[in-house]
Amino acid sequence: MIIVIARVELSLTGVNSLKEKRNILKSLIARLKNKFNISIAEIDDNDVLRKTTIGAAIVSNKSSFGNQVIAKMIDEIRSRPELMLLDYKTEEY
Repeated sequence: MIIVIARVELSLTGVNSLKEKRNILKSLIARLKNKFNISIAEIDDNDVLRKTTIGAAIVSNKSSFGNQVIAKMIDEIRSRPELMLLDYKTEEY
């Protein structure tokens, strides 16, 4: 069993309230969870207006599959115009 995790730091451009940030994140998390069948949540910067950190994890029998899913998730995040990818790190266990 292989677990691949990702820690993703994002900037949310054009956000003017925490309510607006929550709506964007709720939509993003639901979309990524449904599309890639991953566990995902906001893990840091909860009360920071234009920045957030999300964590995602996938369990697989092959590390290559888990890394491929995480890479596709990162590509999906990059395609969203309201988000700017600041940094991300992946780890395998």
